Amino acid sequence: MKDPTKGLVAHGVSTCAGCGLELAIRVILDVMGENTIIVIPPSCSALFSGFGNETTLRIPGVQGNLENTAAIAAGVRAGLEYQGKGDINVLGLAGDGGTADIGLQSLSGALERGDKILYVCYDNEAYMNTGIQGSSSTPMGAWTTTTPYGKPVKRKNLMQIVGAHGIPYAASASIGYIDDLRKKVVKAKAAIAEGPAFLHIHAPCPTGWGYDPALTVELAKLAVSTRCWNLFELVDGSKVNITKKVNKVKPAEEYLTPQKRFTGIDATTLAMVQTQIDKDYARLELLAGLSCETDSAA
Repeated sequence: MKDPTKGLVAHGVSTCAGCGLELAIRVILDVMGENTIIVIPPSCSALFSGFGNETTLRIPGVQGNLENTAAIAAGVRAGLEYQGKGDINVLGLAGDGGTADIGLQSLSGALERGDKILYVCYDNEAYMNTGIQGSSSTPMGAWTTTTPYGKPVKRKNLMQIVGAHGIPYAASASIGYIDDLRKKVVKAKAAIAEGPAFLHIHAPCPTGWGYDPALTVELAKLAVSTRCWNLFELVDGSKVNITKKVNKVKPAEEYLTPQKRFTGIDATTLAMVQTQIDKDYARLELLAGLSCETDSAA
């Protein structure tokens, strides 16, 4: 196995200590390879596209506006195909704010059109680059500067929205499970020969979440073992495959407690969070079961 700390990303970058995004982008580019053009919006990921003639990446890229990562990637893809360069990968890399919120329209358009791009959303659950404002991906009960008493509503189900487009491949992943992440990037890279692929990667943020940077990977794993973040694949928008089944489930409180952003969560909200987690997983299991039944019936 190649060393993901070397290759297309510089050995030293200016991300925060314990940044989940840095680990994710090293793995992604290690799989995608140098024959890739990356599109990055203003965000934490802009640290990788650099400023002026400075960059931390050894591949060509474009830094666009916050809302149009998918649109720019689609344009780059169209330009390459016009030139007969269909073998070059086009990668969009944006956070949850630039994907689930302001970038959702352009993402939906690219998915609808079937543009052959890989779009990656690294989800640190708020607008971390601009002051830790809440996004539609911020979990219920979490503190942000725009939800100082805890977010009163549940997060948006981005994977369900993406799945409704029926694209060839979509998957959730986590920096806590690198082997699983790597396998999904490989599958996504292969899928863009047929159409769009989408990866939704959980990337803990010590700055915005308020935890010891040394706990990033441990916390990412806790999110999965408490079912606060589920690992699964969506193939053609209908076939669901749970890639990490959790048998000994831990209570959500065990994941929330180490994070200062959940310090003010009350018992009522905590119970609502746990109920929602249980409902989401039950629905996921149902969809996975239906997918298996469909396959066996065929």
